[in-house]
Amino acid sequence: VHLYRSQPPVGWIDIEGDLRPEAFSAEELPGLDRSDYLESRVPFLHNSDVRLSFSVMEEEMPYHFRNADGDEVLFVHRGSGELETDFGPLQYERGDYLVIPRGTVYRLAPGEETALLVIESAGEVRLPEKGVIGKHALFDPAVLNVPEPRPPAAENGRTRWQLKIKRGGAISTVTYPFNPINTLGWKGELTVWQLNIRDIRPIHCERYHLPPTAHITFLLQNAVLCTFLPRPLETGDPDALRVPFFHSNIDFDEVLFYHDGDFFSREGIDAGMVTFHPQGLHHGPQPGAAARAEGKTRTNEKAVMLDTRNPLRLSPEAKAIASGDYWKS
Repeated sequence: VHLYRSQPPVGWIDIEGDLRPEAFSAEELPGLDRSDYLESRVPFLHNSDVRLSFSVMEEEMPYHFRNADGDEVLFVHRGSGELETDFGPLQYERGDYLVIPRGTVYRLAPGEETALLVIESAGEVRLPEKGVIGKHALFDPAVLNVPEPRPPAAENGRTRWQLKIKRGGAISTVTYPFNPINTLGWKGELTVWQLNIRDIRPIHCERYHLPPTAHITFLLQNAVLCTFLPRPLETGDPDALRVPFFHSNIDFDEVLFYHDGDFFSREGIDAGMVTFHPQGLHHGPQPGAAARAEGKTRTNEKAVMLDTRNPLRLSPEAKAIASGDYWKS
């Protein structure tokens, strides 16, 4: 439903409580340990369905890792290197989604400093139904890259390999006298996926503002993961509003991770920042954003959005760096 109001629904003068919108730079989260992958995964939002963290690492993992609590989506904000998995290795790069099923052993070996948005899902990460626009819309399933097995390289003199397993949020360490990634072959449909955002083809309409569901990349348990990419604006009507109109999050919390580009609907937003808009409260473009967009014909932003059915909670690390004035914007 569209309601036409005499005053903007975001014209508040004060907000107290958990509904206050927040913004912060993921790069400034305290505890980003560039020497250890698991220690570097600093959480910033979570509920019983998903957990969002940010990680920066410079060195290859001296151990292997398996998440027994859920599937993982690693979004490569910057950097490149190799992801070793039970199913085989993949060479990752900036803009990659790496989808790792629950229980998969993996190891990251950065070739350069790597920054990751880490999304842990208690349920399976799936592809959305495309409906009348067909299964090849947004991205052709054929562009999903999957690994092929490669025997591990010999490491003369090494006799111990550690596998760290996360279960119930706690880490157990299992030690082997051999490399735990030793798959010679595999069959089936479950595997690791690699998808780069350059292979996503967003749909658009000249005279209708498409809802966020038109940009869903992956489905999670009680959540959707969307990718916003450069695309034409609503230029088919001279009176069309070219920025998202004010809207109320009734069913979902909304989290945006800004990856790259020009985020013209909001000022003061840079790459690596996160905005969090809880359900139950309106939000929309800043004052002046509509005027700034009048001459634009395209967006030039790259961002990852996660909408969750159940409310998210800020971690202490996120609260420590959240901008106290963001709600005023």
